[in-house]
Amino acid sequence: MRSLSPRARVALSVVFLAVLAACGPARQTALPGTGPETGPETQHESPPASGPASDTPTSTAEVEVDRAGIEPAVVTAVRYAAHETYDRLVIDLKGAIPGYSVKWVDEFVQDGSGKPIDVRGGAYLQVTLFPANAHDDEGAPTWHGGPVYAADLGNLTDVVRTGDFEGRVGIGLALDKQAPFQVKEQGTPNRLIVDVAH
Repeated sequence: MRSLSPRARVALSVVFLAVLAACGPARQTALPGTGPETGPETQHESPPASGPASDTPTSTAEVEVDRAGIEPAVVTAVRYAAHETYDRLVIDLKGAIPGYSVKWVDEFVQDGSGKPIDVRGGAYLQVTLFPANAHDDEGAPTWHGGPVYAADLGNLTDVVRTGDFEGRVGIGLALDKQAPFQVKEQGTPNRLIVDVAH
């Protein structure tokens, strides 16, 4: 096999670079309406490019993780976005990831008073963080607005702040229908992620 002359090699390199330039830079498209819903703490999360179908949740089993004896985490933001086969809720935290439960409920109620929270949906998934707060040491909220934040995603219709009471923070996911979900913990910064299938 004959090797290419230096001139042919240069010509081939120029053609290759021209093809790459024509493709343009790789871009990521955010969801329409990306930005604050009620304030900077609650907003649509800009989703990454769609992942493989294996990322889609497959279980409706409730989750309970106990982490007693740690300092309360502080909820600093709650974000949400639609992905190809699921909706994602991200709870940003200051401090270590606390214990949590994720379970199906018949309705959302305000922590402390027990009063029902009127919200649309065909299914209700309650996330409770403990020990955790959604306020600072002076009592000022670190997660503002609500208690109901319109999401209008594939299955997630609303996000509900159900409470910040006695070291427990409640976050409700109002859904069009009951569907499989999964919970993930991620660090740097610490956050809890709940994905719910469409």
